Amino acid sequence: MFDWENLRHFVAIGRIGTLSGAARTLQVDHATVSRRLAALEDELQAALVERLPRACRLTPIGQHIFEIAQGMEEGAYAIERLVQAARTPLSGNVSISAPPVLVAHLLARHLGDFRALHPGIQLSVSARAQQVSLSRREADIALRLVRPKEAANVVRRIGRMHFGLYASRDYAHVRRPRDWEFIAYDAQFADMPQQKWLLGLAAGRPVACELSDISGHLAAARAGAGIAGLPCFLGDADPGLLRLEPDSEPFSRDLWLVMHRDLRRNASMRAVWDFLIEVVAQQKALVLPGP
Repeated sequence: MFDWENLRHFVAIGRIGTLSGAARTLQVDHATVSRRLAALEDELQAALVERLPRACRLTPIGQHIFEIAQGMEEGAYAIERLVQAARTPLSGNVSISAPPVLVAHLLARHLGDFRALHPGIQLSVSARAQQVSLSRREADIALRLVRPKEAANVVRRIGRMHFGLYASRDYAHVRRPRDWEFIAYDAQFADMPQQKWLLGLAAGRPVACELSDISGHLAAARAGAGIAGLPCFLGDADPGLLRLEPDSEPFSRDLWLVMHRDLRRNASMRAVWDFLIEVVAQQKALVLPGP
């Protein structure tokens, strides 16, 4: 028999395609991934991966084992979810994944309230722009700006995040739209809807600077670096910013709450789920419009 941990590391290599990428995903060092792979190949007496200069390519037998192992991995995670769901006390760790803007400017300030209500539950909150896999237990509950499509998940739309253009009240060109310069995301976010919306409004006017996160956009706008496209719940609350009125259609993104269906009856998960719904509902700028 072979060591499941060795196989788990191999699955990460097969999924991502590099040793370093697998190491980041598994939160271990590069040497550990390499050692686990070598141990599995020794156990199976087969070469599973062809190591190339900048990538890893599965051998034919490695590809077959990878396909089988993905099913084994899903089975292991299913066991974890079932055990987690069977725990009835309001205790334990619940992991949440959410966009950075919601973590930094909404959820973080309510963590004390949640702790007071549920002192036995430890929240682990990850600010990630990328979607995570709930099936692989990369998070228990996720807040997303894109409607989830995984059939195994419980999904609820809980809010809508409206965006607007904002500038410092002291911005030199605030009254001269033709001279506006914009604060945009960097190239890795070129396909993000709010980036496309902002650059569409810019309509050829210059980009003053690029930053990778919304907190940077907020700080740059406060400093007078240019025009930023910010969530209205964030921009309207800042007394140093002025909301501008562009001649364009309004832009917004829906907020989706998602949890794997195996966890929906777990008391701790339900407590966190209900709390997130309440936090968003309290923020008037995020409330869904009526029918």
